[in-house]
Amino acid sequence: MEIRLKNYELTLFTLLTGITAAGYLWEANYVDTTSIENVFIENGHSFNYFTNVLSPKLGALLFIFLLYVTTYILNIPYLLINKARSTNQYIWIGIYIFIAIFLMALGANLATYFARPVYFSYGGYKIMALFGYNDKPLEDIFFGFGRASSIVIIYLLYACLREYITARIRKSKRRNYLTMIANEVALTFVIYLLIPFSAATFELIKDDFFFTIYVLFITPTLFIYLINTYWIFPSTDTKPWQNIRTISLIVVSTLFFTFLFNRLSFHSFTMPLWLTSWALQLFLVTPITWLLYQQRKDKILQLRGTERALVKSKADLQLLRSQINPHFLFNALNTLYGTAMLDGSQRTADGIQKLGDMMRFMLHDNHLDYIPMSHEIQYLKNYLSLQKLRIKHSPSIIIEEAINEQNCNHVIAPMLLIPFVENAFKHGLHANEKSWIRIKLNCDKNNIRFEVRNSVHAAVSNDPEKENSGIGLENVRERLHLFYENRHQLSYGSDGKEFVATLVLNPNQ
Repeated sequence: MEIRLKNYELTLFTLLTGITAAGYLWEANYVDTTSIENVFIENGHSFNYFTNVLSPKLGALLFIFLLYVTTYILNIPYLLINKARSTNQYIWIGIYIFIAIFLMALGANLATYFARPVYFSYGGYKIMALFGYNDKPLEDIFFGFGRASSIVIIYLLYACLREYITARIRKSKRRNYLTMIANEVALTFVIYLLIPFSAATFELIKDDFFFTIYVLFITPTLFIYLINTYWIFPSTDTKPWQNIRTISLIVVSTLFFTFLFNRLSFHSFTMPLWLTSWALQLFLVTPITWLLYQQRKDKILQLRGTERALVKSKADLQLLRSQINPHFLFNALNTLYGTAMLDGSQRTADGIQKLGDMMRFMLHDNHLDYIPMSHEIQYLKNYLSLQKLRIKHSPSIIIEEAINEQNCNHVIAPMLLIPFVENAFKHGLHANEKSWIRIKLNCDKNNIRFEVRNSVHAAVSNDPEKENSGIGLENVRERLHLFYENRHQLSYGSDGKEFVATLVLNPNQ
């Protein structure tokens, strides 16, 4: 899915320019030029409507639009936030910005020379007024340079923010979902801005009350629709009218936006009218947004679910590479061979059974979204048992486990605990140094607390696991963020002698 923020911005600028130009041409068909012509003649100037009115208006408008398109094509905002830009690019960008500002000011100055809007208090010449009131055009070719600088800087700040948001969305784990939201918000506001602009340009509605209602009612309606559709309703597992949290969010959001845009409107409304507007947002707009959300619910939830599926697929692949890799299997088989030589077939059979249980878990339980906590604990115990067989006769290595299964009746996303233990065995043991691994697991009604401590040693250059870090803590963080957002606490780090990883998880919805 493509992020279309720049495309929608270009579309908006193009349509605004086209509507404004059409408005100028439409005005030319009915305007009475007699009064304008008399003013020019009284001030000692000849008059031609095309030269002195239409061309300056259209020329200033199109010139600014062409400068915008040039900035768009050269992608100046992206270059400004790109960390990899060179010194030459800095210089080139600075030169371009200076030239663009100068040409904007000069273009407005030149248009002012022909149009002489000072005779009419700049009425109808809003674009030229942006650069300052110039009653002596072309006497100073830098006139309006400061105003033009402000316009360009404000646009570049906005455009850099747009590029930053785009870059963050592309790097996000929720890229598809955030892209859909960004595109819809951008398209919604393109339409939102075009309606009043078109009405004002062609004087379709001359009563300011329409624009007041547009700000007071339509604007909060759009915000409430977007928030309900992409935040409040998707996070509701049941009907929103049966969820206290959802009802609270809806009440607060409708109250906030109604109050905000009531204050921004051009008229002062009484309290009863403001409360009426809020009631309409709460009891009319909100149910309508719920019905609209129902029409798109499958697509929205599918995109949200796709993020989980992508991370889960990635985790599955890495888990298979991690748990079913030659080094691990060779260790296990060598361990089983050694125990068979020493003790006979019983311990060998036990080891094979544990390895078979682990393989079965990988083939079946690991593909589920959630599994009973008991299955996760059993896999963990099997893993520990096989590892202990390998290091049974190493007195310098201490393995301590305190796994309390009482109250562990929760369901949990599979393979959340084993990565911590796996990393401890890979990086916490040394054949010639004192080593330890200490594992604690406790559960209560609401939480699961898991802690793994291991000794820290210098890396061995010929360690076959040096390039293999298992599924890694980063992958665990991704899965925790998707499945247990705001319902977990994860911390890990080393003090130079011991590495400690702690996970506190609230598995209850």
